[in-house]
Amino acid sequence: MLAHPDDGIAALSQRLSLPEDTLRHCLDRLSSLALVRPSGQADTAFRVMGPEQAMNLLLARQQAELAAHQERVESARAAAAQLVAECSALRGPAAGLRAEQLTGAQEIRARLARLAAGVEHEIMTFAPGGAHTESDLEASRGPNAELLERGVTMRTIYLDSVRNHQPTLRHVDWLHQHGGQVRTAPSLPIRMIIADRNEAVLPLDTTDAQSGAVVLTGQGITTALCELFENTWQAASPLGPAVERDTNGLTRQHHEALRLLAQGLTDQAIAKRLGVSSRTARRFAAELMDALGARSRFAAGVHAVQNGWLPPNRT
Repeated sequence: MLAHPDDGIAALSQRLSLPEDTLRHCLDRLSSLALVRPSGQADTAFRVMGPEQAMNLLLARQQAELAAHQERVESARAAAAQLVAECSALRGPAAGLRAEQLTGAQEIRARLARLAAGVEHEIMTFAPGGAHTESDLEASRGPNAELLERGVTMRTIYLDSVRNHQPTLRHVDWLHQHGGQVRTAPSLPIRMIIADRNEAVLPLDTTDAQSGAVVLTGQGITTALCELFENTWQAASPLGPAVERDTNGLTRQHHEALRLLAQGLTDQAIAKRLGVSSRTARRFAAELMDALGARSRFAAGVHAVQNGWLPPNRT
């Protein structure tokens, strides 16, 4: 089609020795990838995207697909961990896995205090849910200082939304001064604390972390959870003063909001995942629609796939 731009269906079918129905199927596929469009000059001719532009578009889509696949893998790991936690609470742990169920906020706090007291090398934390209160942050400094003074490595991943919360930023500065490491991610799969790569604390109910938790000990499950943390840590950004934006002026929160919008989540659900208000989630949606030149959320999803911002749906 690049070499013979004036060929229509019949000419292409003859030139390629393909039945017309097979050729139309191929053209539909190319059209769905936005690589071929009907020409405005004739009903039977086509406009073909240039090779360099087409390759850049296809590579961008492949990168988006790989990112989406990685997200599905990490979500699956988190879902598996949550399932193990729930099943352990219902019928006891499987062979090789020890589970200790905790009920209520007071019991959870007491157990976390004992866990911290016994840590020797490292503690890794997913901290979803948005910004913590200033009083909670200040109360955590004493135990954190004690851990860091003992040489324990502390790594914490917050949501990107905390970058706009001054008390959290001051707390992070304090952690950095004492040797703690902090990064942020657009969203986190689950609330989690791992001590010495041996014990993991997970909530029994992801919607109410204070109602109950389970402490899991076992090489298989903790190895998987540590890998989940490490992969998320590598993709997360060190917490600094500036918010990084891509060439379209969008932040990682925008791209995560776009992915969640494409999954059909409501503004309220997106706000909860990102740790922001519903108003901010609506603002993200409006900014994404503006950046994509879309008048509706459905159109925004279509344009996002065409631009390589999202992978095409697989059926």
